[in-house]
Amino acid sequence: MKKAFTIIALFVFVAFTAKAQNGIHQFTVKAIDGTNFNFADLKGKKVMVVNTASKCGLTPQYELLEALYKEYQDQGFVIVGFPANNFLWQEPGTDQEIKEFCSENYGVTFPMMSKISVKGDDIHPLYTWLTQKSENGLMDSKVKWNFQKYLIDENGKLVDMLSPRDKPNSEKVVSWLKQ
Repeated sequence: MKKAFTIIALFVFVAFTAKAQNGIHQFTVKAIDGTNFNFADLKGKKVMVVNTASKCGLTPQYELLEALYKEYQDQGFVIVGFPANNFLWQEPGTDQEIKEFCSENYGVTFPMMSKISVKGDDIHPLYTWLTQKSENGLMDSKVKWNFQKYLIDENGKLVDMLSPRDKPNSEKVVSWLKQ
């Protein structure tokens, strides 16, 4: 009996580790312009994944996100934005409308993806990975509001999560980028 339990425990550990080993690089998503965006192309780069909205009190964070991206993009850093309409319908626009809003109002040049769901029954698989320890190997989390940020290391592993109110250029993020 003890041997069977050990074998089962080992199998569960290996399966759990294998999911986490895949990291974010396993995902291909749809970019806001309709093309495919492959996270495998970001191997070797630090990544911040953030869910965004155009009609939120935190929408001005686009300005801080863009400034952070411009400052660190040449040092192997990428921000990937995911518009989502999960919180009080604060992202009602089409992909084209969102793209124009971001460009015209905040000069966004970091990659923006097609609108997705970041929670609930229709949660996007990427956000399932980001929010479930059984998938990412680090932590369980819930997306609490627009502009929640997930930090991914160069190997595609989740390393931390910041709340929506945490500024993208916080000391925590900047020190992580400088490591």
